[in-house]
Amino acid sequence: MMKLLVATHNQGKVKEFAGMLADLEIEWLSLDEAGVTADVEETGGTFRENAVLKAMTYAQATGLLTLADDSGLEVDALNGAPGIYTARYGGAGLTHEGRYRLLLENMRDVPWEARTARFHAVIALVGPDGALLGTEDGVCEGMIALEPVGDGGFGYDPVFFLPDRGMTMAQVGSEVKRQISHRGRAMKAIEPLLRQTLAG
Repeated sequence: MMKLLVATHNQGKVKEFAGMLADLEIEWLSLDEAGVTADVEETGGTFRENAVLKAMTYAQATGLLTLADDSGLEVDALNGAPGIYTARYGGAGLTHEGRYRLLLENMRDVPWEARTARFHAVIALVGPDGALLGTEDGVCEGMIALEPVGDGGFGYDPVFFLPDRGMTMAQVGSEVKRQISHRGRAMKAIEPLLRQTLAG
């Protein structure tokens, strides 16, 4: 059975990916399971650059087919911020709640119709030899809510409002979230390439 390294220490993310492609005959591995302790510094200027950087570095280190993603929140009224700094928005000391409360504070005077935003993910697939096989994007459009609602999900989910559903990302169930999330859509987009690679 072929092994596929997912460039994360987060076992939940590995399970999420594996769940989306449950019929594939592959062994899904996290960095920890592959014995990788070093972290790649995300020096890229875009989600794509960071995803490719992580996938290539870990593939070269392990000799395994590697999948890496980079994602974040892009808010139009903040010129696309926090963007690639989504996880570090406001500095290292802030909690998830601290970050989304800072975001709400920074958007205090932005009218509802101008609060458009999106979650954007890029997934990169790199072969065992370290060669880039391809990248795909996934986007989930929404608005920044006026206040946090819901206790599901994580990160900015309580303030990411989905107009077509009338609720925030923290209120939709995990099954729905998997289908509509930026990461879910990017995974669906790269699925044909992954299947082709495994079949090859």
